[in-house]
Amino acid sequence: MIPDPKAVYIRGMDTRYQHDPAYTSLGDGFADEATPADFPSTILRFRNDRHADAIGLGGLDSAAWTRHFARFEPLPANLSRPLALRYHGHQFMSYNPGLGDGRGFLFAQLRAPDGRLLDLGTKGSGTTPWSRGGDGRLTLKGGVRELLATELLEALGVTTSKSFSLVETGEELDRYDEPSPTRASVLVRLSHGHIRFGSFQRFAFIGDLVRLRKLFDYSCSVYHPQHATPAGFLARVSSAVATTCGRWIAAGFVHGVLNTDNMNITGESFDYGPWRFTPECDPGFTAAYFDHGGLYAYGNQAKAVRWNVQRLADALSGLGEPLDHALDSFEEDFFGGVRAGVLQRLGVAPVGDAADTALIQELLRFAQKTKINLDRLYFDLYGGAASHTRRARSPFAPLYRSSAFELLAELIDGRAARHPERLADPYWQEEAPVDLHIDTVEALWAHIDQRDDWAPLNGHIARIRKLGALLAE
Repeated sequence: MIPDPKAVYIRGMDTRYQHDPAYTSLGDGFADEATPADFPSTILRFRNDRHADAIGLGGLDSAAWTRHFARFEPLPANLSRPLALRYHGHQFMSYNPGLGDGRGFLFAQLRAPDGRLLDLGTKGSGTTPWSRGGDGRLTLKGGVRELLATELLEALGVTTSKSFSLVETGEELDRYDEPSPTRASVLVRLSHGHIRFGSFQRFAFIGDLVRLRKLFDYSCSVYHPQHATPAGFLARVSSAVATTCGRWIAAGFVHGVLNTDNMNITGESFDYGPWRFTPECDPGFTAAYFDHGGLYAYGNQAKAVRWNVQRLADALSGLGEPLDHALDSFEEDFFGGVRAGVLQRLGVAPVGDAADTALIQELLRFAQKTKINLDRLYFDLYGGAASHTRRARSPFAPLYRSSAFELLAELIDGRAARHPERLADPYWQEEAPVDLHIDTVEALWAHIDQRDDWAPLNGHIARIRKLGALLAE
């Protein structure tokens, strides 16, 4: 995008900051102006400088950062007022027409270096017209948990929103499901759009076909310009979310709340509440304590995501154009995501669909049968044939010498490391891999909660980023 010669840049910005508040082109009926909360204090706890640098905001000093990402002073030539987006959604398969951005808003839009439109959105920034009686706030623990989730998912190659800023706000919050009062925070996310499945559902539900068409045209032109028919658009969205879901499986990740208002038309994973990483390959493992029936369990996520895509199809049917076969490739795209994620974590290159499928199926069968720690398994087998020494010193070495491992050993030993030069990195000599199992997350939070000690969290994020660099393709 060509820099706007009329743009006003503030100190710390550079020309990589390319404002583009495109959402306002939709006109009225899509969002409501919101007023940010006036927090008692602002303590900057995290800023994502590597992504801030890429969009021209990395040079902001702490005071300017806080003004924009905690007090929400508008960025130059961007949205003059935050926008709380309107949407509906199916929550645990029950339709809810009373949704919308209740504790967050769209703060700014800008262009990435590759030309993609990016959003800066919030969580915990105060009440909006859609708060439904809530306080519009975010606990500090919730902010820390989302920060951790996005960092590890990004490292594991999952298309995800980025935690851009986390500021502690000096308030004390009451929550019925955790010790209260508890510290509060405001989070800013950097993401590739906020258009949810529920945004389309809302207009279909209220029968506003004019705005449904307008939202569709906007979404095609901004996000999927090569897929400008309803069937083509739906097929592209289906492929994107199926691939992301497959990458969750490879990551051992459980989103927890796969409602249609938590599904994005770009396929980007976002909005992390009761997420978990499963320690074992357990299809029944759930993240949300209130998911009593396991609707969104680890092994049910593909089924849930496909159901959600079908609900998007229902909404798009209001455009009056055929949607035949738009979801036909969902399963193939899902398994493609699993394949790519598993091979990346093993550090081996693909060799062909049949051979890759055999390796992945046997790895998952072995993991499920033995209940081995999934992160440890990937760690021990990284590099394929070059992993013998690491396997031999693993706490699970006896398991790797058992008959249960024979077929997987044959398959993994037939693979060369994709990046053999990375095998010498000290990370692979460490006693254990980095993980975000619940005990790890709770231990990191305890340091903050009890001693206000952020060093363990920052150190863990550094290890996560090291893993991401080693797995990068």
